[in-house]
Amino acid sequence: MLTTRKARTAAGSVVVVAVLALTAGCSGSGGKDSEDKADGKGGGKAVSTPRMKIAMVTHSGEGDTFWDIVRKGAQQAADKDNVQFLYSNDKEAKGQAELVQAAIDKKVDGIVVTLAKPEAMESVLAKAKTAGIPVVSINSGSQFSEKYGALSHIGQEEGVAGEAVGTELTKQGKKNVLCVIHEQGNVSLEQRCDGVRKTFKGDVENLNVEGTNAPSAQSSIEAKLQADKNIDAVVALGAPIAALAVKAKDDAGSKAEISTFDLNAEVVRRLKAKEVTFAVDQQPYLQGYLAVDELWLYKTNANVLGGGEPVFTGPAIVTEKDVPRLEKYTARGTR
Repeated sequence: MLTTRKARTAAGSVVVVAVLALTAGCSGSGGKDSEDKADGKGGGKAVSTPRMKIAMVTHSGEGDTFWDIVRKGAQQAADKDNVQFLYSNDKEAKGQAELVQAAIDKKVDGIVVTLAKPEAMESVLAKAKTAGIPVVSINSGSQFSEKYGALSHIGQEEGVAGEAVGTELTKQGKKNVLCVIHEQGNVSLEQRCDGVRKTFKGDVENLNVEGTNAPSAQSSIEAKLQADKNIDAVVALGAPIAALAVKAKDDAGSKAEISTFDLNAEVVRRLKAKEVTFAVDQQPYLQGYLAVDELWLYKTNANVLGGGEPVFTGPAIVTEKDVPRLEKYTARGTR
């Protein structure tokens, strides 16, 4: 696995430090179930701090397996930290803001939020601040995190991740890239394609598809590949879209190679089969785990990861060579 770093601040090493500190400072990384048996997924007793309630509100659409991994990380930390974990999501910006308001009304002890469509979240996060509820942002919208009052942001720098993809495709000798955006208006997805465009030495074209409608998305990619035989690389911005891109390529009779952002068990299988050339891993499990842990640490010990600077969980380029090491983790849904 090749990890991409670019002029990181000291915060770039915070993930490693935090994980080591948490491992040393707690009896384990498991929840109550792991008191009864060891299952290889973490173990130890939950902390004895007072019961807390933490809400996570994301912009996830239907069928996006990425968020299943985020939730597993968050739930693992919640079990360890004696936290009641409340998850909700809405792909529409207005709906997501309403869910954040609902969490405020429940008087939760902390909120984890994504900022994919940041303007819609500004007002409601100001209300969280007024209510004295700490917020941690994850995954998307890092440039808005501090402005909107979050303690810190946990995720990858999307532009840097895109640049890593552009550099890799240039090394492979590609000339014409199709960058598939599966959620129009999502600033993080647009930053990824912009990053690819910044470092790629050929042409990059964006294609907007409806990510929550798999047949429609696949059809759109297939039609584009049929219409333009010069496309020699397709960049999917999420693991479910990568699978659709592989099918679209085959049906279109295209020779384009597929790469993707994010991992899941199917992407690893396709890496192994050489149907996907590489993937960009941002470690979503860590995003959920560290966000809950940070809010617990803040409430119990006034800690802030990274001193308020972004805490980076990626990007890293994953290829077929990494498959043997990752298969068991993707199979259990934590990578």
